[in-house]
Amino acid sequence: MIVEDYQPLAKSLTQGLREAGYIVDVTGDGEQGLGMAEASDYDAIILDLMLPNVDGFTLLTRLRQHKATPVLILTSRDSVRDRVQGLDLGADDYLVKPFDFEELLARLRAIVRRRYGGAAGVIRIADLEIDIAARNVRRGGTAIALSAREYSLLEYLALRRGQVVARSEIWEHVYDFAAELSSNVIDVYIGYLRKKIDQDYAQKLIQTRRGLGYVLGESE
Repeated sequence: MIVEDYQPLAKSLTQGLREAGYIVDVTGDGEQGLGMAEASDYDAIILDLMLPNVDGFTLLTRLRQHKATPVLILTSRDSVRDRVQGLDLGADDYLVKPFDFEELLARLRAIVRRRYGGAAGVIRIADLEIDIAARNVRRGGTAIALSAREYSLLEYLALRRGQVVARSEIWEHVYDFAAELSSNVIDVYIGYLRKKIDQDYAQKLIQTRRGLGYVLGESE
């Protein structure tokens, strides 16, 4: 989620992140942003400090009372005092405007990886290799071409590798509020991934747990 009240920047951030494969919700109001953050389980929040109704520091303080969603503060406030306050209140990173978009992406990838207990930029499961920075996928050394939505789903399953991921979690993390969703869209995209990731290999990595969800990992 992006919480940024300067509309030109909010629009460019949203476009850039979506082109990079992220699912993005955006608001320019601090109070609304707090409500959205409390209602949904975002992988990360990009947070401005100078916001209407509820400022960024207050939003962060109230959010940290009951949620540990990673927060990257993105602001023009560049004093050491502001940086210290933001980090002490629970921000995971602090980036000052103007900024380089590639650096923002790198910092965002890092805090998302930390959330799921990973430090490396490459996830390996058996002979499957997912390069998060380059958004490249290989299996057995062979490159696999995925659509943006297929990649987002695979990356999320990979970050939760070995764990059962419920359908409701996939709805929240791989689709935004604006998406028009049918009841079987998750099954359809899981099917697409199976054809590309598993079909030509003896070892199947994408498993279904009936009534529970999906697991990406080596079969038992």
